[in-house]
Amino acid sequence: MALLWLAPALLLILGVVVWPAVELVRASLARFSITGLNKGSAGLDNYRNVLANESLGTVLANTVVWVVAVVALTILISLGLAQFLTKDFWGRRFVRWAVIVPWAASLVITARLFSLIYSYYYGTLNAVLLKLHLVHTPVDFLGNDRWIMPSMVAVGVFVSIPFTAYVFVAGLNAIPTDVYEAARIDGASPWKIWRLITLPLLRPAILVATVLNMIYVFNSFPIIYTLNESNPGFAHDTTITFMYKLAFKSAEKDVGQSAAAGLFNVCLILVAVLVYLRVSRWREEES
Repeated sequence: MALLWLAPALLLILGVVVWPAVELVRASLARFSITGLNKGSAGLDNYRNVLANESLGTVLANTVVWVVAVVALTILISLGLAQFLTKDFWGRRFVRWAVIVPWAASLVITARLFSLIYSYYYGTLNAVLLKLHLVHTPVDFLGNDRWIMPSMVAVGVFVSIPFTAYVFVAGLNAIPTDVYEAARIDGASPWKIWRLITLPLLRPAILVATVLNMIYVFNSFPIIYTLNESNPGFAHDTTITFMYKLAFKSAEKDVGQSAAAGLFNVCLILVAVLVYLRVSRWREEES
């Protein structure tokens, strides 16, 4: 009877997780023509070619900067926003609805909207900066190496804040009010209450939000690809767009190398999440 009830979920997992994973491994061990035809076994050549790619170091560095910057800024901003959203003020329901909009919108649409905002010639951001005399000439946010990554990080934070803020709102609402009342009676300052009561009790929500954001941001293809599509090569790509370009945008158009890079991606995010969970456990045991 249990298997009968679990069968739909198991079939779904089999169809969208297990089978694609098996096909990914098979593709990573095969040799493909430029048109995508399977030409037989390639052994471990695809893995060697990916590791030997001269752009791999840059791509990995971009991935670390992208994930760390977006997740860290998202957590910090969302903590403050969640504190604000739990307060009683006029129009709170409207503000909560407005906050959820960036998360509900399509990532492709959001990224395309920001590409228009960042535009060198007719972008809203450049128009405002010029109007305020903060810059003398337009800034090439999506073409200047100095600005491309910060511009993408800003969009990544923008679309990640709503979900994270609501996770923290739920965590804050779960904290008993009598704990705060007891702390105030004992004369604790607001900062001490937040540091010694709110933050420790919010730790499970922070852990969940951080892990989910790491996975979500690491696999965020639409933002990076849409904002970076006009730039040649892999100078501003992360591993997820690097994998796509190997198959469809590089000179080789090698599906096998792309599949091998995909397996490296899975291993990389698993290692990152496991390390974070382990470090969090150490800190919890020490405290």
